[in-house]
Amino acid sequence: MHEALIKNLRRHIDPTREETEVFLSLSVSKTIKRKELLLKEGDMARHQFFVINGCLRTYTIDSGGKEHVLMFAPEDWWCSGDLNSFLSGQKSVNLLESLEPTTLLQISKDNLDILYQRAPKFERFFRVLFQNAFVFHQNRINANLSQPAEGRYDLFTKAYPDLENRIPQKYIASYIGVTPEFFSQMKANLYHKKS
Repeated sequence: MHEALIKNLRRHIDPTREETEVFLSLSVSKTIKRKELLLKEGDMARHQFFVINGCLRTYTIDSGGKEHVLMFAPEDWWCSGDLNSFLSGQKSVNLLESLEPTTLLQISKDNLDILYQRAPKFERFFRVLFQNAFVFHQNRINANLSQPAEGRYDLFTKAYPDLENRIPQKYIASYIGVTPEFFSQMKANLYHKKS
């Protein structure tokens, strides 16, 4: 478990053993069941989650009761469920749910502030993480506005290369902004084009 985390951290910082131990002492390992909610609409996002195995989805529900998937967090991804809520203290408009039995490491916002004091390198790590999240979501908005469904699906497969066979197709359809029926037909058409 810790090897995956350390490898992830080393993408942006090179923590010492002591700094890593400080991080681990302020984090909690958690295993959750499939369909368990980590964040509900109206709650405040108070944690950052690192997915060791399994998969989470962040989604919102519109006034008509329809779900809209905003992102997935499979292995080696970080997620808060609602970064705006986490950073600003406002109530979340999103929900965060496990799509599979999931093992994760979580650190609270309060403990993150302690971590920044005791191991300042981590402030850089999370700054880069939050910047990357902003860029990811900005690119996703641009794609939703400018790409046809096939283009959005292609971007999904690039962002999440191993996820399609693990999660229900309805969530992928929601992520790319189409109905499950349209998604099935689109995939069939794409398959026939390749044959």
